[in-house]
Amino acid sequence: MKLIVYTDGGARSNPGPSGAGVVIYDKNRKVLKKYAEFLGKGTNNQAEYKALILGLEKAKKLGADELDCYLDSKLVVEQLNQKYKIKNPALGSLFIKVWNLLQNFKTVNFYHIPREKNKIADTLVNQAIDNS
Repeated sequence: MKLIVYTDGGARSNPGPSGAGVVIYDKNRKVLKKYAEFLGKGTNNQAEYKALILGLEKAKKLGADELDCYLDSKLVVEQLNQKYKIKNPALGSLFIKVWNLLQNFKTVNFYHIPREKNKIADTLVNQAIDNS
């Protein structure tokens, strides 16, 4: 089963309080689930990775074996598509966690989108931080 996952992560004061937002759609773009999670203190880039990890874990529980993942973090997308090197050790360990989760799926594609096209996930990030 193919699912579409939009994720966003953010931190206030970078580093600061951070949160993750995930929206999972079916192949017809009907919203199946939304998740907002407070992540504690971290950076924007760490939050982006953690949001993707949350999205991958939740998609697997929903029975997905194929994913299209949309993120507004160009850095994370390019690192996952192996176009950018990972120089930060904290991001390196999160990358490895994502890479290990990818083994649960037949195919996973990563796409960079403008922030304006990721409003629902962005709203969930702010809800997670505001409600912490």
